[in-house]
Amino acid sequence: MNVSLRQYQDLLASYLWPQRGRVALLAVFILGNTGLLLVTPQILRSFIDTAQTGQGFTTLVTLALLFGGVALGQQVVSVLATYFTERVAWTATNALRADLARHCLGLDMSFHHEHTPGEMIERVDGDVNNLGNFLSTFTVQIVGSCLLLVGILVLLYREEWRAGLGFTLFVLLSVTVLVRLRNISVPYWRARSEVRANMFGFLEERLTGTEDIRAANAQPYVLRRFYELTREWMSKEMRAGLAIGVFWNTNETIWAVGSAASLALGAYLFLDEAITLGTVYMLFHYATMVVQPISRLTQELEQLQHASASILRLGELLHTRSTILDGAGVAYPAGALSVEFDNVTFGYHREQTVLQDISFRLAPGRTLGLLGRTGSGKTSLTRLVCRLYDPQDGTIRLGGQDIRHSTLPDLRDRIGMVTQNVQLFHGTVRDNLTLFDPDISDERLREVTAELGLGSWYAALPDGLDTLLAQDSGLSAGEAQLLAFARVFLRPAGLVILDEASSRLDRGTERLIERALDRLAADRTVIVIAHRLTTVQRVDEIMILEDGFIQEHGDRQRLASDPRTRFHGLLRTGLEEVLA
Repeated sequence: MNVSLRQYQDLLASYLWPQRGRVALLAVFILGNTGLLLVTPQILRSFIDTAQTGQGFTTLVTLALLFGGVALGQQVVSVLATYFTERVAWTATNALRADLARHCLGLDMSFHHEHTPGEMIERVDGDVNNLGNFLSTFTVQIVGSCLLLVGILVLLYREEWRAGLGFTLFVLLSVTVLVRLRNISVPYWRARSEVRANMFGFLEERLTGTEDIRAANAQPYVLRRFYELTREWMSKEMRAGLAIGVFWNTNETIWAVGSAASLALGAYLFLDEAITLGTVYMLFHYATMVVQPISRLTQELEQLQHASASILRLGELLHTRSTILDGAGVAYPAGALSVEFDNVTFGYHREQTVLQDISFRLAPGRTLGLLGRTGSGKTSLTRLVCRLYDPQDGTIRLGGQDIRHSTLPDLRDRIGMVTQNVQLFHGTVRDNLTLFDPDISDERLREVTAELGLGSWYAALPDGLDTLLAQDSGLSAGEAQLLAFARVFLRPAGLVILDEASSRLDRGTERLIERALDRLAADRTVIVIAHRLTTVQRVDEIMILEDGFIQEHGDRQRLASDPRTRFHGLLRTGLEEVLA
């Protein structure tokens, strides 16, 4: 599959047009450098012819100074061109990276389950790096190289038509060969990028699971798979390198043939007394210069092949559309929100349903305890409320509104979720509490941390809210959970979901969590997924899921007092033992 001209045009228009001023300056410097390259052989020709006559010492000094000035000017222009090349390239690629990251974050969870973080890193960084040259200098370099070739040929025709004709035939032959070889390595570079993505995905997964791998003594299996991937990577890299080698060998052959031909042609014309010795040197100099734009064209075409493979891969990613789309937007009432499931059926795959015909209503301000064995559908139910997935059938309403009619930011702004695995981000305490929202005041942050029992933890921070945190920041599980509760307090959430948030905490810390839960439940609707008896004793309603069906739902006290109910049996036997 080849890249269409429209894809190239769209990419250039999107990321170079906003920098049109810098691109224009870059074009001026590159074209100015081209003009200076054309002047240099003319000065050298005049110097040699003047020196051969043995006269005109002043002229020789003038030509030498002129040559030095042109050479110095060429270096200055080259430095400026390099500077603007880097500015344009990094600005364009960073903008592309931002668009890709934003696009990936907007894709639904089914996409992220099919693609590892390592693969996404290779797409967002590796493929974009391959586009750096294309987005900065490709067009200008192609135009500049073509102008340099045309300029050399025009000057040669003015000097001696036979020299111009010979060089024209040489250039046409060289360009024809390069054009025919243009797409030779695209499939190889695409295959190489794909195996790199697989390798990074493999490493990301295995490094994340290092503890489990060591505990299971699975290092030999991991290393064997690692060696398999490196062998595959080496094979793809070698094939891509061999394909590019064709370009470099062709370039070297062109240079050798061009140099030999120019010397032969110059000798013939000199012996025929058609040109001077200085002109012979000028012909040789132009022959080596002809190779330069052809070589640059070769490099640009090589970069184009890298870019083509990356454009195809990035195009596939950017054309991937999320199945979870924004609705027109609805207005949710302030305060606690009702939750309603109406004949909801859902499965991560069509052929396997996780929830089957789920119907219930949770009134505003009520607390629901959600119970069930592992795999019964508890977490899937909460994911549907947040619209991380959409059900295959049925309707889910929040605050009386179909959640598919809401915009995703509005919906998720009204839902707070706390799980047993709290994600900490590399940033300050302030950033981790506010999730990078600058509108929340420091006074409000300090109030919330104190209310949740984090006062002593906050007081021990070396730089207060500016203290840097990371995944391995040393927070205990309880402190991390309380930090996650603080995030919920800082948002206008009308519904709070606690997904086994206290399952791994000690009793003392759990009491702090329960106190925080009491505060949350004061003006919010709460859904609690729990295993511990102490947690469900605080809820208003109980729902028990079994194999994707609602086995039991009702008022907690009524179910607890009825010996015929499943919940009564769980209380008598023990939640931890039965639901483990």
